[in-house]
Amino acid sequence: MDLNRVTEFYQPTSLATMPKWQEGFAWLAGGTWLFSEPQPSVRALIDLDTLSWPALQVLPEGLEIASTCKIAELEAFRFPSEWDAAPLIPHCCQALLASFKIWNTASVGGNICLSLPAGAMISMAAALEGVATIWSLDGGSREAQIVDFVTGPRTNVLAPSELLRSIFLPVGALRKRFAFRRFSLTRMGRSSVFLIGTLCPVAGTLRIMVTASTVRPIALAFDYPPDAAEVAAAIDEFVTSDLYFDDPHGTCEHRRHLTYYYAEQIRAELEAGD
Repeated sequence: MDLNRVTEFYQPTSLATMPKWQEGFAWLAGGTWLFSEPQPSVRALIDLDTLSWPALQVLPEGLEIASTCKIAELEAFRFPSEWDAAPLIPHCCQALLASFKIWNTASVGGNICLSLPAGAMISMAAALEGVATIWSLDGGSREAQIVDFVTGPRTNVLAPSELLRSIFLPVGALRKRFAFRRFSLTRMGRSSVFLIGTLCPVAGTLRIMVTASTVRPIALAFDYPPDAAEVAAAIDEFVTSDLYFDDPHGTCEHRRHLTYYYAEQIRAELEAGD
C-alpha cells in the first residue's frame, strides 16, 4: 500500500546520522505491517537496513539476532550442533502466516515490536530466554527480557523514539531440550495457542512459555520436574482469566482449555525424554 502522507525518508548509517525524532516518524525494517494498511499519522520513515547490522552472530555466550534480521535469514541459518533447542527456531519461523515474499522482507524485530499475541518471533525469543537491547537516539541503551518486553496486544515497553537493536539468546537456553504445541484454525493459519517448554538437562528445571492464547507472554518456571497437578496449579495462579485473548481465531474459553491441555502434554514429553 502506498503511504501517500509520507514526505520524508531517511537512510542513516549510524546513530550520529539519525534525524531528530518528531511526531509522525516511524522506524522501517521490513515494513510488512507499515505497508499493509493506511498509516495516516506517519509522515516520515527511518530506514534501519542502511545501518548494516550483522543479521546473526554466533558468540561464545549465545546468539545475537539483529532486529533487522529477516525471518528467511533466521530460518535458513545453520546453528551449532550442540544447541539442542536450535531446531525450535525454524519451527517458529514456519508458524508465521506469510508468503515467501513476506518471509524475505519481514524482520524479526518488526514481528516482536508489533507485539501481537500471535507473534511467532515473540514465542521463540521468550521461550529461549531472550534479552532485548533497546537504543535511544541520545546514545543511551537498556535491556529488557523479551517475556517482559510485550505488555499487551500491540503494546510494549518501547518509548516513541526508542528502537529495538537486537535480541540475545543465551547459550544456556539454546542447550536445553524443548517441546512445543501450537494450534491454529487452519494448517498454515495464525496461531491462537502456542506453548513452548524447555528443560535443562543438568539442573532439571522446566520452563513453559505461554503465548498466543494470552495477551502477553507468560512464563511458568519450575526449579524441579513438576507433576501434572503442579503445572495446572501454576496455570491457575499465573494465567488468570483476564489474560486470555479473545478474537475471531479463538475464544478465551477455547484458548484456556488448550493451554492446560498442551502444558500437560509438554510436561509429559519432556519428562519422558522423547
